[in-house]
Amino acid sequence: QVQLVESGGGLVQPGGSLTLSCAASGSIFSVNAVGWYRQAPGNQRELVASIPPTGRTNYADSVKGRFTISRDNNKNTVYLQLNSLKSEDTAVYYCEEELMTTPHTTSQTFWGQGIQVTVSS
Repeated sequence: QVQLVESGGGLVQPGGSLTLSCAASGSIFSVNAVGWYRQAPGNQRELVASIPPTGRTNYADSVKGRFTISRDNNKNTVYLQLNSLKSEDTAVYYCEEELMTTPHTTSQTFWGQGIQVTVSS
């Protein structure tokens, strides 16, 4: 089975920075796409940033120029660098990966458990 574990969340002041990490473990043959989502209380889960199979990064308009998604294939880890944080960035952040566990299976989607990011003075 595949497990995604996020880390790096916490409380930060407006204008501050955080780096979220998502480490994948288990039976992984190949990773097709990765992404970070977030969900604030009362809101739907929304896409923050992603790296699709093309490799071209995508960002929500609300985070463009402030957040950066990256991946280290050797470590099976995806990162989200959050800069110039605002109170409206407060949410639970989830990593998501579309991957194949064997060469003979179709791509499946896995989610991390979520990690809280709170931006407040």
